[in-house]
Amino acid sequence: MEFSLKTKIIEPENNIVKNAVILLHGYGGDGEDISILTLNWKRFLPNTIFLSPNGHEKCDLNPNGYQWFDLSNDNPDYILEESLKSEKVLNNFISEVKQKYNLNNSQICIAGFSQGCMMSINIGLTADQKFGCIVGFSGKIIDKDNLSRRIISKPQILLIHGALDTIVPCNFLLDSKDFLIRQKVDVVTKLINNCEHNIPVEASSYALEFIKKNLNN
Repeated sequence: MEFSLKTKIIEPENNIVKNAVILLHGYGGDGEDISILTLNWKRFLPNTIFLSPNGHEKCDLNPNGYQWFDLSNDNPDYILEESLKSEKVLNNFISEVKQKYNLNNSQICIAGFSQGCMMSINIGLTADQKFGCIVGFSGKIIDKDNLSRRIISKPQILLIHGALDTIVPCNFLLDSKDFLIRQKVDVVTKLINNCEHNIPVEASSYALEFIKKNLNN
């Protein structure tokens, strides 16, 4: 079975797939760059397959990269509309993963960086079956009013942010945490000191422990 999105796949060495981690890159990135997280994670998640799809659109600002939604127009209504289109694409991709590996949502972690984090939160909260967990690095809530009306599922969520982030400032971490608590979603947050808009080893390690706790390997 070929996936609808071009995907970097890291299979478990023992060929036993009990869980999946789907990694969503940031704006202008691709599946290859975010898959670097698996270099450490795969040793501690032996029965897990890692899938890092490319966004369905080429990025206007970086022709070598991809995007989950367009940012050339900063109108909030436009961004919401584009992100909802991306949700459909990603939900279709996740369905393909579940079918191919005979998994259900409880065996899947959705993790994303920046724009990928934004999509991970939306996918996680609007799913009809609760995911194993959601991990978000350096992101925010795209549209709180819209999302609050569509929440169906309340998975365990971890949000990590760099204190020195100037691309998506760290105040969005507290903003997202406040929103999720008000929606009665279990959320853990971690602010990384001296960290800009990236995923340092400390953040990767913290995320790994969270995933290990919430996926049964």
